[in-house]
Amino acid sequence: MGETKTEKASKTSWFIGLKAEFGKIIWPDKKSLSRQTAAVVAVSVVLGLIIAVLDVIIRYGVDNLVKL
Repeated sequence: MGETKTEKASKTSWFIGLKAEFGKIIWPDKKSLSRQTAAVVAVSVVLGLIIAVLDVIIRYGVDNLVKL
């Protein structure tokens, strides 16, 4: 079962369309990229700390319930 001409043409046009869409991407400058990266890291650290604190509180509560 080989490829037909329409399958090959559709793949070629797909890659042409992909290249055209890729050219429309507006890449951020270094300053914007560094600010966004710092924001993502900061939010990740804060959420990690919140989850860790909640984990300790819940574990303490469950341990106390089990001991009863």
